[in-house]
Amino acid sequence: MGARVLGEPIKYVMEKAKFVVAPPHTTVRAAAKLMEKRKVSAVLVVEGKRLVGIFTERDAVFRVIAGARDLDATVLSEVMTKKPVTVAPDETFGYALLLMHQKGFRHVPVVVDGEPIGIVSARNALDPDLEEFESEARRREQIRRKAAVAGT
Repeated sequence: MGARVLGEPIKYVMEKAKFVVAPPHTTVRAAAKLMEKRKVSAVLVVEGKRLVGIFTERDAVFRVIAGARDLDATVLSEVMTKKPVTVAPDETFGYALLLMHQKGFRHVPVVVDGEPIGIVSARNALDPDLEEFESEARRREQIRRKAAVAGT
């Protein structure tokens, strides 16, 4: 991945369409079904519009399955990561990736004034659209170089 993509603001990289929210009283089973239906690996947990937690596939495995918890009796507020680390939409994608690497998680909610507006994940680094973006950036750079050489 090129430096250009890493320098892009998160607002251009984050997942908006796949952004899923649920209230804290949602059962783990309902959250898992929502994740399956929307093909996402995390649910942002909100009270009103304010982010209060995040529930990920890892939470499901480590806190629910490994803990032998009842999927229908356990609610997200019991097993979510409370007060998750967040980023602003104008932070760079590289910053978000570094944060995920340093802190050991794969998803970072993107928030404005405490309200989630999207999510960025380590998977975004492998997204075909980003690869296409990087390829297009390289192509444009080659065109600029050729034009500069031809103009001298």
